[in-house]
Amino acid sequence: MVRRAGGRSQSRFDHPVEEELLRAEEAAALLGVKRATLYTYVSRGLVRCVPEKGTKENRYLRADVERLKTRHDARAGHAAVASGALRWGEPVIDSSVSRISEDGLAYRGHDAVELAARGHRFEDVAELLWTGQLPLESKTWPSPETKPSPLSPPALAAMLPRDTPPLSALAALVPLLAAGDAGRFSAPVEQDMARARRLIRHLGAWVCVAQAPGRVSRASKEPTVAASLATAWDAKPKRTAELINLALVLCADHELNTSTFAARVTASSGADLYACISAALAAISGHRHGGACDRVEALIAEAGRPERAAQVVHGRLRRGEAVTGFGHRLYLKGDPRTPPLIEAALSVKPESPKVRVARAVMDTMRDAGHPPPSLDWGLVMLADALGLPSGAATVLFSLGRTAGWVAHVLEQREQGHLLRPRARYVEPPPR
Repeated sequence: MVRRAGGRSQSRFDHPVEEELLRAEEAAALLGVKRATLYTYVSRGLVRCVPEKGTKENRYLRADVERLKTRHDARAGHAAVASGALRWGEPVIDSSVSRISEDGLAYRGHDAVELAARGHRFEDVAELLWTGQLPLESKTWPSPETKPSPLSPPALAAMLPRDTPPLSALAALVPLLAAGDAGRFSAPVEQDMARARRLIRHLGAWVCVAQAPGRVSRASKEPTVAASLATAWDAKPKRTAELINLALVLCADHELNTSTFAARVTASSGADLYACISAALAAISGHRHGGACDRVEALIAEAGRPERAAQVVHGRLRRGEAVTGFGHRLYLKGDPRTPPLIEAALSVKPESPKVRVARAVMDTMRDAGHPPPSLDWGLVMLADALGLPSGAATVLFSLGRTAGWVAHVLEQREQGHLLRPRARYVEPPPR
């Protein structure tokens, strides 16, 4: 946990921001205040601090300092507010899709963790996000084979290197599907929702196309997106589809994260649904967004054994390097989506070497006074417990989020305005 003044503790971070720390003088200078004022902010819970191991000093979270500075800058007028709003600042778009509060995450008024815990299908949660109504009976989306794609799995596989990450393969698939859909432009809402169902079913079945194109057809015949993924990855545990569904539901939306904002901006231009999803996939591929899962995988691989976890973590911290995937800025009590995923992983295969390493890293971070693990750790642990291939955690995150992307595209179209912020011109530095 992050320590406050007076010995109290708090964890309130945001995904996928790394934990960047400042010295007291740096934090005070950024805020334009004296150190005594900085300590007051800490005591009020506005800025969190982490004890510096081996010293009596604290380090202060840059994210909190910048957020507080944005609020202070609001007094300076509209330009300062607008400038800060796009950096974890004030809300910039009205939306009814999901709500993030200090207590949790809700989809259209329904608690996201409860929806996942009660076993609601991902498809039903997607319908909730798109229409505002949770289906009374589970919906079955048509198999993607009912409307064949313009490209066969072997043909796409021939275009891709065998080691193509699954997310990259899906990003290549979307524009090819678009090319075969002449009615995609300015489509009515109902047609676009049907289009979204087919597209998401395709993504779930084609995730293995680069490595095992022969499994695509079998995966396409499965009744749900989660079952398609389990078949595409040839996963063996009996509960694989159930637990994949859990992950998809927990990832279904998270307000205006970077990829969702990219989808909304694209939608505001009048682009078709495929273009909006392609824009979101491009954004989520970045190392500061969906790529966080890849860095968690790399950290677990670097540690190798539970016994080395503390050595690797403390070595990174000593060198000033970030330890990926800890803390979440928007939740006062930690990310509520993470514990169910970790519990699911431990219920399947707690003895898995990678799961044991992940637990050791988390224990080391907790003992060092750092905040709880983020969603990325839960997704990677679950993927490892289920024996899914490298990159699967990023796919779970991305494919789950397609439900939210579509919901925000539909909402943006309904609002009807073009998203076009202004730039505040600054003179370039002299050369």
